[in-house]
Amino acid sequence: MAQIFHPSTNTISRVSIFGAVFLLAVLLWFLLAIYRSSYVTQAGVVREQPVPFSHEHHISGLGIDCRYCHTSVEVSSFAGIPATEICMNCHSQIWSDSPMLAPVRESFRMNRSIPWTRVHNLPGFVYFDHSIHVQKGIGCVTCHGRVDQMPLMWQAQSLLMEWCLECHRQPERFLRPREYVFSMNWQPPEDQLALGQSLVKEYHIDKELLTSCSVCHR
Repeated sequence: MAQIFHPSTNTISRVSIFGAVFLLAVLLWFLLAIYRSSYVTQAGVVREQPVPFSHEHHISGLGIDCRYCHTSVEVSSFAGIPATEICMNCHSQIWSDSPMLAPVRESFRMNRSIPWTRVHNLPGFVYFDHSIHVQKGIGCVTCHGRVDQMPLMWQAQSLLMEWCLECHRQPERFLRPREYVFSMNWQPPEDQLALGQSLVKEYHIDKELLTSCSVCHR
């Protein structure tokens, strides 16, 4: 029987198959890179706000504690956006005529909330309780970064599921004593794992429960 295809066809077929596999791998890598990029996660992206509020100025400059503005951070599932009244506790006396703070004064006068742009926004299918993380020794810096060095606020972490699981699988790497949860400059000791393991026991953290799907997806 006469040969139908030229012998070079075998080579072309092999190159085509390997080429297709290679292109598929590159495409997959490219999609994963986009998925983890700041374009999707918004990590490191400064959000424009109605008022250019500086955490750096208020925390590092004035020494204001996180809990003064975020009043529900220790007892609620959310940290809470400060009410305009909290701003006016100071700004009715300080910089009371500043044009930059006009939206704050108008909000207070009209009894209408300032339309802040949310920086940390988890998907609706994720349950997150802020208070439990505080009570178990997770510092503000662990999730929000050094907000005391942010002239304008940005999201410090990706907030991807893999990032959450990094802590849920090995909480001892990230725990700190409760009295340092709100400290911006606390540094872990050289024996962080030993400290973390002791805090896991002291704070009654169930490591098996932390990796259960129902903890975050309810």
